Amino acid sequence: MFITADQITAANKTNLDAFTGLSTKAFSGFEKLVELNLAAAKAVLTESFHHAQSLLAAKDLQQVMTLQTGLVGPAAEKAAAYSRHVYGITVETSAEFTKAFEAQAAESQKTMTKAMDSLSKNAPAGTESAVAVLKSALASSQNAIESAQSTAKKALALAESNVAAVTEHALSAAAAVSKKA
Repeated sequence: MFITADQITAANKTNLDAFTGLSTKAFSGFEKLVELNLAAAKAVLTESFHHAQSLLAAKDLQQVMTLQTGLVGPAAEKAAAYSRHVYGITVETSAEFTKAFEAQAAESQKTMTKAMDSLSKNAPAGTESAVAVLKSALASSQNAIESAQSTAKKALALAESNVAAVTEHALSAAAAVSKKA
């Protein structure tokens, strides 16, 4: 099987299209993070000014202490919400990359399978065992790739559940501290 100039051009175009798509997705994720950070910074600035005004208006030390301890719970909740947003953007962007890579891997597997079929049809007599070994190696590599993808998906799901559990625990702890204050 010989590779023609048209096939090389088509492969280069496909690769450029894939790179363009992934770059666009990466930039979109970055843009979402910038928007989130700007919104968070604006909210923190506004809340800080309001809190400073409240502290300045406090009549005694008890009122200052109450204002200060009253920040713990809401601050923890806001930090957890911010973390969830960042995590959501990251997971969404990663999922898009994973989807693109899986599609590319499937296309590569299809191309390799076609090449192996062509090779086996056009192989000289007496090379059947060598072709069988190559087909077996291809099948093994495809199984390994599928197994790795499955393991990565399971690990991601476990990580997501752990992040959710830790976040809930942190919020519960912050709520408990706020109630004691």
